[in-house]
Amino acid sequence: MSRLQDNRTAKRKIGDLGENLACGVLEKHGYKLVEKNYLRKWGEVDIIAWKGSVLHFIEVKSVSYETIEVRPLHGSQETLSGSGPGNFRPEDNMHPWKLKRLGRTIQTYLLHKKQDCDWQLDLVTVRMDMNKRRARVELIENIVVS
Repeated sequence: MSRLQDNRTAKRKIGDLGENLACGVLEKHGYKLVEKNYLRKWGEVDIIAWKGSVLHFIEVKSVSYETIEVRPLHGSQETLSGSGPGNFRPEDNMHPWKLKRLGRTIQTYLLHKKQDCDWQLDLVTVRMDMNKRRARVELIENIVVS
């Protein structure tokens, strides 16, 4: 019996894990998941979910940290997870071109599914410490799309 080979890149594996964690947290907070990975050639929406009468288009940004040492201002040492000193904010990966692509994909979804409803774009950030098998999931609501 042969094992299925996982050909996903390390980045894709982290992204998939982050999306799965985000889905679990969203469901616990009353979101009803509609679709995952809505894909068009010009963009993708990671999660689409209803909460009340609002349709949420949710982008998930995930980072996985290796353990590094950080010296806070007060002088004591702490262990902080991170893939590098400059990579602690997954939300920094929401570039203007990404927002533009998301806006186009959202409009396509609304037209394709004939949805005439209130909607918003949200961001879920997932910071994972693979060594401790812990994650911090944060929801940033109602990002403006130009």
